[in-house]
Amino acid sequence: MLIAGFPAGAWGTNCYLVAPAAGEECVIIDPGHRAAEGVEEAIARHRLKPVAVLLTHGHIDHVASVVPVCGAHDVPAWIHSEDREMMSDPEKWLGRSIGQPLMGELTIGEPDDVRELTDGSSLSLAGLELTVAHAPGHTRGSVTFRMPEQADVPPVLFSGDLLFAGSIGRTDLPGGDHDEILRSLARVCLPLDDSTVVLSGHGPQTTIGRERATNPFLREVAAGRHLTGDGTAAPRRGM
Repeated sequence: MLIAGFPAGAWGTNCYLVAPAAGEECVIIDPGHRAAEGVEEAIARHRLKPVAVLLTHGHIDHVASVVPVCGAHDVPAWIHSEDREMMSDPEKWLGRSIGQPLMGELTIGEPDDVRELTDGSSLSLAGLELTVAHAPGHTRGSVTFRMPEQADVPPVLFSGDLLFAGSIGRTDLPGGDHDEILRSLARVCLPLDDSTVVLSGHGPQTTIGRERATNPFLREVAAGRHLTGDGTAAPRRGM
């Protein structure tokens, strides 16, 4: 298994290229702000052939490079229907008014081929099997992608901005909902094995076991209690 990840752009959003091995087909997860150059470097370094772009949600820090990346390799982008509008109207979902500055170099819009993700579906792409879980709360259409354990590789969860090392995604932007993200944590993350590696949208990798033991939000959910107010037990992240 090959997973090549790097933080990109102004928000340090993690972009991942995932393939069975070097020299094979790959999927690209969350090509965000200024990610296109890093994507091309990883493709060349590992001799990869992209077959799809997968988006954990529609915030601009995760989708800003989807048009040039999909266009360069003639591949589709997959996103949940609830977040699709964000690709062509990012200001609305950042609480901005149309016309306010938004990093003028960005190529806003949809790629030529957009396909919609659904909860519980399985994607067979590039020799990989990825299970989709709808996980609203950070945005209405947030999803995670999970790969099962195989050979000597533990299970992997691409959590987007649902779960971070020590924290969770912010819920104060349009479409966010604090109670909803807690329900998503309970439904999507808590049932997973402790060995599951979590590769999130921002920050370092972690494991479900580590977060179950130390993440204040996940501990509250596991205990059946809800954080109240703005959830100040730990800083929340993501754009």
